[in-house]
Amino acid sequence: MNEPIDLSIEDYVATVTLNVPPVNAQNVALMEGLIAAFDRISDDPDVRCVILTGAGKVFSAGADLKSRVKSSPEPGVQWAHLRRVRETFYAVMECRKPVIAAVNGPALGAGLALVASCDIVLVSETAHFGLPEINVGLMGGARHALRLFGHSLARRMVLTGYRVPGPELYRLGIVEDCLAPDELMPAARAMAQDIASKSPHAIRLAKRTLGSIENLSLRDGYRFEQNMTAEYSKHPDSRESMMGFIEKREARHFED
Repeated sequence: MNEPIDLSIEDYVATVTLNVPPVNAQNVALMEGLIAAFDRISDDPDVRCVILTGAGKVFSAGADLKSRVKSSPEPGVQWAHLRRVRETFYAVMECRKPVIAAVNGPALGAGLALVASCDIVLVSETAHFGLPEINVGLMGGARHALRLFGHSLARRMVLTGYRVPGPELYRLGIVEDCLAPDELMPAARAMAQDIASKSPHAIRLAKRTLGSIENLSLRDGYRFEQNMTAEYSKHPDSRESMMGFIEKREARHFED
């Protein structure tokens, strides 16, 4: 039996692949594997950026409905499951390294929530985003979708199960690019390698800043950014990056 998560690291870029055929439904093993992978990545000095993608033709079809129908949970089991689902998304969102979603196919329900937990999103032309919960006896995913979609479209998705195709996602500015299937991973790797070439310390502070200011007021958010600037200025990468720019040369980055 395949491991539910494949993790590989090359040139400071980690690739995390969902590997639960045929549709990468999010069962317990996959969720626990994702949490473990991203927790490890946060502490791994050999990783500076992450690509999250799916094996096969589907990124993730969301919750594992077959296991839900078969189960008769004991008291307390449902709450533990809901906590595990939340922590899966938080593990991605709170990862100390930037995460690029390379969405190779449909991302539905919890699959869409996983995408929305990433920092940058690229999609294949075969991808589409949807919230089918209204049609399959579930609720959830809307709050994550609201990180990506506007008021009307998010509600249309929740209330009708409408799926937004990849080209439309790009036209609306929801994703960074919509590519032919064979161009998706090369594009994601090129972007990840660009990020990995920056100061690791600066990238970590930038990721921390973006995650912290999202729900702050303008005044509080900008104050937080200023504090991060003050913190970064104490690191040798800050001065080295300035001097590299002034002297028109590539800056050297220091390890923490």
